[in-house]
Amino acid sequence: MRRILVGLAIALVAVGATAGSAAAAATPVYDGSYAGTLPGNLPSVGAEAYSFKEFGDEVTFAGTARHLAAVRVTMSSWACQQGTWFNHDCVTTKGATFPVPITLNIYNKDTAGTPGSLITTVTKTFNIPYRPTANLNHCNGSNLGKWWQSSSSTCFNGKAANISFNFKSLGLTLPDTVVFGIAYNTSDYGYNPIGTTACNSTEAGCFYDSLNIGLGTDGVITGSKIYPDTVFQNAVYQADYCDGTPTPGVFNLDSPTSTCWIGYTPAIQVKAS
Repeated sequence: MRRILVGLAIALVAVGATAGSAAAAATPVYDGSYAGTLPGNLPSVGAEAYSFKEFGDEVTFAGTARHLAAVRVTMSSWACQQGTWFNHDCVTTKGATFPVPITLNIYNKDTAGTPGSLITTVTKTFNIPYRPTANLNHCNGSNLGKWWQSSSSTCFNGKAANISFNFKSLGLTLPDTVVFGIAYNTSDYGYNPIGTTACNSTEAGCFYDSLNIGLGTDGVITGSKIYPDTVFQNAVYQADYCDGTPTPGVFNLDSPTSTCWIGYTPAIQVKAS
């Protein structure tokens, strides 16, 4: 079983329907994120921690609605304004955020484990919340340094957050099955690594290095997957793939032969009308 960080991240991609269907209400056609309300955090994987350039999944939509209306992705923020989650000294001003450009790619269904042609891509800068200050009153012992969510009486390391991409002008109609990928840059990874900057020398580090993509744990709620218990990723090192793929550095299926992503789905919800 791969190591999974407890974090969260959600992205909402608003994509306009065609003129003829604009009045129709958008409904979920795929959901692999979470049931009910947004939790304090989700398990997660991060570009810096897992050395990947792009991370996603292949999904098949339910029903017949195919005019893309919205895509929600759950992100998980472990970043602190001061201190760190692992030193148990995180300090964050309530409501503070940091900007990160994030890209959503949508491809045609896979061919032999690699995505088909690119359908659309969008990049948007999101203001991601820092995780809250460590609560030493409620979160101590094995939970030392975590933040406290009073509504669930639970301590968390990362904080879940939703982001949204707007495609209203495209009038995009999707096929029944697509591959999606999420990409963003960190100090060492992503398609265009940022490299060493001033924040690398601080205790808190660079905020984008502590940003993760959330993983749903409720299974596929709406729609389906051709390859259960798998993901798509473009990782830098061969060892980062479940099956030790011979071609690291390519966005491909990980992996039909070694389903080590059991219990986890990239936290995305797609709505269509």
